[in-house]
Amino acid sequence: MVEQIVPLEWQMAVSDWLVRSGCLSMMAWGRDCGYWDDSVDLASLRILGYGEIPDDQLVMTSWHEHESLSDVFSFSKRHAFHSEVELQRTLLVHIADRSQEPYMLRTYAEA
Repeated sequence: MVEQIVPLEWQMAVSDWLVRSGCLSMMAWGRDCGYWDDSVDLASLRILGYGEIPDDQLVMTSWHEHESLSDVFSFSKRHAFHSEVELQRTLLVHIADRSQEPYMLRTYAEA
């Protein structure tokens, strides 16, 4: 969930970290979420040397600027998949100046 604009360098570093950590499905929601979708796509290309991306390393990305957070969480829990790899875990990243951890966890659990 993106609530805060961050420097491009920080966004690139977070995107790189997600890809290097094995992220295979990234759903962005909130402020400028389309830029986060692009940033993770570019990080994947950069990390894999701008060549052909093997199917089992392809990061599926999407952005959801016109949907509710609970709808995005529901989709993530019920319909997100990778064509080559079983997705193992979910990581919620909230980019904001104040933590809303209880709200985020409750909204995810209720989705």
